[in-house]
Order: sequence, then structure tokens, then C-alpha cells
Amino acid sequence: MGQRFDQLENALSGRVSRPGDARYAEAVAIWNGAIARKPALVAHCRDAEDVRRAIGFAREHSMELSVRGGGHNFAGHALTEGGLMIDLSEQRNVTVDPAQRRARCGGGTRWAELDAACQQHGLAVTGGMISHTGVAGLTLGGGLGWLHTKLGLTCDNLVSVQIVTADGRILRASEREHSELFWAVRGGGGNFGVVTEFEFQLAPIGPIVQLGALFYELERGRDMLRLANQLTRELDDDTSMFLCGMDAPPAPFVPAPQQGRSCYAIVMVGLGSPELHARLVQKVRSALAPLFELVTPIPYTALQTMFDASAPWGVRAYEKAAYLDELSDAAIEVIVRHFPRKRSPLSFMPVMVLGGQYARVREDAVAFGGRRNTRFVVNITGMTQDPSAFEGEVAWARAFWSELVVHAENTGSYVNYIVEADVERVRASYGEAKYARLAAIKAEYDPHNMFHLNANIRPRVA
Repeated sequence: MGQRFDQLENALSGRVSRPGDARYAEAVAIWNGAIARKPALVAHCRDAEDVRRAIGFAREHSMELSVRGGGHNFAGHALTEGGLMIDLSEQRNVTVDPAQRRARCGGGTRWAELDAACQQHGLAVTGGMISHTGVAGLTLGGGLGWLHTKLGLTCDNLVSVQIVTADGRILRASEREHSELFWAVRGGGGNFGVVTEFEFQLAPIGPIVQLGALFYELERGRDMLRLANQLTRELDDDTSMFLCGMDAPPAPFVPAPQQGRSCYAIVMVGLGSPELHARLVQKVRSALAPLFELVTPIPYTALQTMFDASAPWGVRAYEKAAYLDELSDAAIEVIVRHFPRKRSPLSFMPVMVLGGQYARVREDAVAFGGRRNTRFVVNITGMTQDPSAFEGEVAWARAFWSELVVHAENTGSYVNYIVEADVERVRASYGEAKYARLAAIKAEYDPHNMFHLNANIRPRVA
């Protein structure tokens, strides 16, 4: 391995590390502490040329290849056991063109960095709801966030990528160049190469948005979810709604007796008129009086970090998810029965409310697998910092999901939420037509499935 180490390090402008090195320990310490795979080598790639050489090295030595962007994936796809990990952490440069409303960023950029640069000009693109999430993983899988009803998915706002393919080509993919590849990376995940640069279309957002978060005791969960199911049909594009089952945080707005207790919440973010947002909050408040609430103007960048404390770095985490066309009474009964059975204070149930611009994009415009007329993505997240409690939270999430998925459109999921990525579940997530098209593109750009540590799409055999 020493000879291989020297060979790779001599080929790169960046550094190479191996077990025992300080930079190695930092690179393999990904967000999900439940993942313990150890790469034999880590290539800290400064640019696309470094990535090209690292891919060539892995191919020459028949080493399994993994790619770390932000390192936030639940499944821990950044890590390979005994293979070569490409670390993009040094590729975090962000440039913004306010006149063209465009931003470019490196493959290792995190959302906090992209948001901060864009908000200097009052601009944004749909981004993740945890600020230390990587731009790469979120975008390549689709990209849900506070802005998807206003702007569509992150990948819907992608203008171009620089990507290094399995055969070592450095390509610019867009609607005009390598258009099939560009279609595939917008929702097809990391199956087609290593993206070293993203270019996004931005829109005016912020700097201040309106937050309305209303919290309800467990006994009112059934009523809250029914109300939310009705309200989602009435929302305009300037209102983003998010539902959640969680433990109340130790925050000043939470009454002391309620801190740490399980509850449900409706969170409404207003991107337009403060008066319209205030009327919506009052409508919800009048229909169902909350136990406590937080209603306030908030900087967009603060909104983007609001849930960071709920997902601390190094936590052990597992998730299952399902698309629902409705929060039907039957689905609600599953939720109110299973959610209170969690044991860890960090385990929670986020529900993404879809619609607006998300729903207007043509089904075949990008590779993203979710149906555009689906109204909800229910995520069941088991998380704990106690190693001895982790399997219990995994069992809770699985039992919850197994009953909920009966009410879903199919057994597929938003691919960024898939931990156990067996071929049938991935196929169900995209549907037969999209999966077949993706498999054909995979066969062209990665015929030997070099990039398989992902929600894997297998190359179509001719």
C-alpha cells in the first residue's frame, strides 16, 4: 500500500492520506456516526484534474471508489471499506453573478456557504434544511427545502455541471452539451461521475422571511394533521409548509414544562407579504389553538440553520420515507400510533409538503423520481447519540414505515432518503420509464458501474 500511496500522491496537486493521518481522521468522520467503513486511501482533490487522476488510479488498481461531498448522507455513501475515497472538501469556492442571478460552487460546498454568498445579493436557490448538508448530494438526488414550492427542486434550478466520468473525461453538461447526461444528474444521484462544479439559477429571496411555527400536544396530533391536509390545498407559492413530529427544544419560546416533550408542529414560512402570512397563521391558530408557538420575522440564513441542532455531527442515524398523495385518515392513524413510540429525543418525523412550482415541472423534465402531483413526503428518522439505543430506533423506524407504506403510491422513496438501496426500491422510486432511460445513460458513461455507492442504477445490458 505504501507504493500505491506514493504513486497516487505524486499524481495529485492535493494530498493523499491513509489510516493514522490527521487529515484522514477528519475526512472519514462523516455526519452519520453509525457508519464505520474505512477507506484504504483518501485523495484530497483540489480540482477536476485531481479527481480525474484519482478515478484513473482506482480503475488501474481495481479499488472500490467512493466520493465525499458534504459527508451528510444517511447511508454513508462517502465511505468505502478498503477502497479509495475522493474527498471534495477543498472544493468549496462559491462565486455569485448578481446581474445574471447565477452562482457557481465547488463539489464540496455546504449549504451554509452557498446561502451566505447568495444572500449578500438578496438571492437564493432551493437548499437543504440543515446548513451543513452538502450541496452535491442534495442537488444530485433532487433537492427539497423551504423554497421548493416557490422555485422547484434544487435540481430544477441547475444550469450546468462540470463532471468527471468513469473513463476520466472532464465534461461540461448542460441543456446544450451532453444533454442526456445533464438530464440524468438532475435527480439520478452520483451514478454518472464526480461533479466538481455546480451552476445554479438564483431568484430574489429574503433577506427577511416570515416564520410561523405552531406546536401541539400528542393528543391533538390527529386534529393537526387533518387540518394540515386541508390547508395544503390552499397555499400559494409564497408559502412553504412543513409538518413535524419532534421533541420540543430547550428554547426560550417553549414553556419549561413542555421542553423535551414529544409534540407535533405546523411550520409556515412566508416568502411574500407579511400581512398574508399573518392571516394564514391566524387562520391556523383559530382553527386549532396551539400549545405554544413561535411567530416572528427571521433572516433567510437563520431559517436555513433553524434545525441544525436537531442533527448534530456524529449522531447515529437511520431513516425510511414514503410519498403520500393524501394525509388520509388511515395514514394519520398510523402516524399517531407509531410516532409516540420513539425513545430517543433526537428521533423525529419531518413531513415535506409539496406543490407550487415543484408540481408544475414536467415529469420527464429531469431525472428526479418523485411524482410531481404527490403532496407529501413523510420521513421517519431514528437518531440517537447513545450507541446502545440505536438498534431500538432503527426498529421503531422500520415498524412505522412498514405500516405507513401501505398507504403510499408505491414502495419507492425520494432517493436522498433511501438507506437500503436495493435495486427494486430504486427502480420503484424512479418508475420503469425513467429507470430504463437512466440505465441506458449509465451504460454510456459508467458501463462497469464504478460509481455504485449510491442509490444505484445498474447499467443497461445491451
